[in-house]
Amino acid sequence: MTDVLAAPRGPVAVLGSGRLHAAIRSALARTGRPVATAAHDGVTALVLACDADDTRGYGEARRRAAELRVPWLPVRVEGGCVLVGPAVRPGTPGCPTCAERRRAANRPDAPGRDELRRRYGHELASRPSRLVTPVLAAAVGVLVAGEVDRLRHDPASARSAGALLRLAVPTATVRRHPVLADPLCPDCGSRPDDHPEASRPLPVSARKPHPAVFRVGDIAPRAAELERMFVDAETGFVQGVASDTRGGTPMAVARLAPARTVDESHHGYGRSDDFAAARATAIVEALERVAGIHPRGRRTVVRAPYADVAGHALDPRTLGLYPDDRYDLPGFWFTRFHPEKETSWVWGYSFRRDAPVLVPECFVYYGPRPEGDRGFAYECSNGCAIGGTPVEAILHGLLEVAERDAFLTAWYARLPIPRVDLGSAADRRIPLAAERIRHRYGYEVAAFVATLEQGLPVFWVIAVDRTGGPGRPKAVCASGAHLSPERALRRAIHDLGPALEGQLERYDEAAAARLLADSDRVRRLEDHPMLYCHPDAFERLAFLPFDGPARTLAEITAEFAWPAHDDLGADLAELVGRYLASGLDVITVDTTSPEARAVGLASAKVLVPGAMPMTFGHRHRRTHGLPRLLSLPRLLGYRDADLRPDELNPFPHPFS
Repeated sequence: MTDVLAAPRGPVAVLGSGRLHAAIRSALARTGRPVATAAHDGVTALVLACDADDTRGYGEARRRAAELRVPWLPVRVEGGCVLVGPAVRPGTPGCPTCAERRRAANRPDAPGRDELRRRYGHELASRPSRLVTPVLAAAVGVLVAGEVDRLRHDPASARSAGALLRLAVPTATVRRHPVLADPLCPDCGSRPDDHPEASRPLPVSARKPHPAVFRVGDIAPRAAELERMFVDAETGFVQGVASDTRGGTPMAVARLAPARTVDESHHGYGRSDDFAAARATAIVEALERVAGIHPRGRRTVVRAPYADVAGHALDPRTLGLYPDDRYDLPGFWFTRFHPEKETSWVWGYSFRRDAPVLVPECFVYYGPRPEGDRGFAYECSNGCAIGGTPVEAILHGLLEVAERDAFLTAWYARLPIPRVDLGSAADRRIPLAAERIRHRYGYEVAAFVATLEQGLPVFWVIAVDRTGGPGRPKAVCASGAHLSPERALRRAIHDLGPALEGQLERYDEAAAARLLADSDRVRRLEDHPMLYCHPDAFERLAFLPFDGPARTLAEITAEFAWPAHDDLGADLAELVGRYLASGLDVITVDTTSPEARAVGLASAKVLVPGAMPMTFGHRHRRTHGLPRLLSLPRLLGYRDADLRPDELNPFPHPFS
C-alpha cells in the first residue's frame, strides 16, 4: 500500500454507469477528492459501480488495479439490495469471487439462483434496477466515499475490508458480512507448492496442563471468537450453528454449505457438557472437515505412476483395495490400481522411515475427484483431526484410526470381545448416562471392549430395545477411543444417545427390511445404522457376549493404564511406538487450511497401512489385501488359526 499512502490526494477512478456511479462520483467530489473517469497511472483507488446485477467488468477492474497496485471496490445491485465490496487490497487475499463462492454454498436458494442466472444472466446484467432511486443512490454514494477514504489512508479500517456490505433497499439498513479469503479462489487464491518437508511434524513442545489432559488448549472459551470469525448466514465459512440437547447431552451442528450438502454427516458436530463447548467444537470440526476434502494449504504438484516414484512412495495396495472384479460392477465409482497408471501424490511423513513419503492424494482427501482420476478405493474422514498443534492433531487422528480399526476388526472377524460392567466405572457419569438412555428411551446399554495389539482399549456400545415395541429401532451402535479407558467409554455413550434419538426420529422399518434383504442396497452412511434398527438384523450381532461375564473398568484401566506424560509429544511418541513395534507404519499428512491457521489450529490426516479402513456402502468395504485382519484373531487369542477370507463377516457393518 506504499503507493496509496504516498499520494493520498491522488484521484479516485470511478468506472461504470447509472445512478450509483453518478452518486459515488458526486459524493467523492464533495469531499474534495479528485475523480477520474479512467484507471490511469496516478489514481489511488478504483471503484466499479453499476445499477444492475452485473459482474462483467470485474475481471478488467481486478487486472487494472493489480497493475497500478491500488485497492478497488465493486458496487452493484442484486435483488432487493446493494452490495458493496469486498474491497480488494494489493497483496491481500480476499475478493468478490471469494464472497460469491461462500454465498453460493450458503444460500438456501442457491440451486434455483444458479438456474436463473443460467437462463437470464445476460438480461439481469444489462437491465438497470428500478429500485435505485435518487435517495438510495445518494446514501450509497456517501457510504462508498467513506470506504474509499479508509482504503486510501488506513485500508484495514475499511468496513468492506474482508467483508461484504449489504444495504437493504426498503430500509437502507447496512449489514456487514465477513468474508474469509478462499484459498481455492480462481482469482486471488495462492497456495504454495507441496514439497517433501511440508508434512514433517515440527519439533515443537506441546506442554500439557496436567498429565491426564490430552489437549493443549481449551476451545470452549473461544466460542464467541470462533463464531464471530467463521459463522455468517450470508458469507460465512459456516452458514450457521444450531444447538440442541440430543440424547441427554448438549450438542451443536455447524452447517457447511447447506445449499449443496445432501449428507448430514458432512457438517461439523460438537458434543460436550455445556453448549459453549459444543458450539466451539462444532465449528472446529467444520474446519477439520473442509480441510480434509481438498488440498487447501498447498498445491498438489506431483503426478506420476507409482512405478516412477516407488522408492519414496506409499504402495496403495497396502491400504486395502478391491478384488479385481469389483471394479467391473455397474456404476462402481473407483478405478483399478496399476503401477503404470498416473495419479496425483501429496507429501506425507512416515514415522517408520523417519522421512517424507508420497501418498496418493485420493487416500488423503475425500472430496469429489476428476472423472479421469476417481481414486482407487473409498476414502472418508477417518484419521482426520484438528488441534492446537500438529502433534495434537496427529495424536487424535491416530486415535480415530485406532477406534475404527478395532471396531471393524471385531465386526469382520466376529470377535467375542468382552462385555464391560458399566456400574463399575469410577466416573459415575458413565452409568448415569446409560441410565438416562434407559429411562428416557427405554433402551438398555451394553458395552464391550476391543483391544488390539497396541493395547489401546476401544469401546463398542449398543443400545438395545428389549420391549419389542412395533416400529422401534432394535439396536443402535456407537464407539469411542481415548488414552484414558473411562474417558473413551464415556465418549462412546455420549455419542450413542444422539445417534439413538436420531434413529427414533427417522427409522423406517420397510426401508430397513429392504437393506436387510439385499446388502448391496446399503450405499450411504445412513443405511448402515438403519439396517441394524430392524429386529431381524439383531442376530448378526450374536457373536457379542451380551450375557457373558463382564470385566470391570478397574480391571481394564489397570491392564491398559496409559503412562503419565507432561508433554503431548511424549504421548504421541508412545502411541506411534506401539504401532511401529507391532509392525505397522504411521503416516501423517499436514492438511492445515489457511482458515484453521488463522486461529492457531493445525489439522492432519493419519493413515496406518494394514489397519482396517472405515468405509460406507457395502460394496465399498475394504477387506481385500489386508492379511493382518486374518491373523489378528489368532494373535489376540480368539482362535487357534488364521481366518480364511471366506470366513469374514459377509454383512454390512453397523457403524454410524
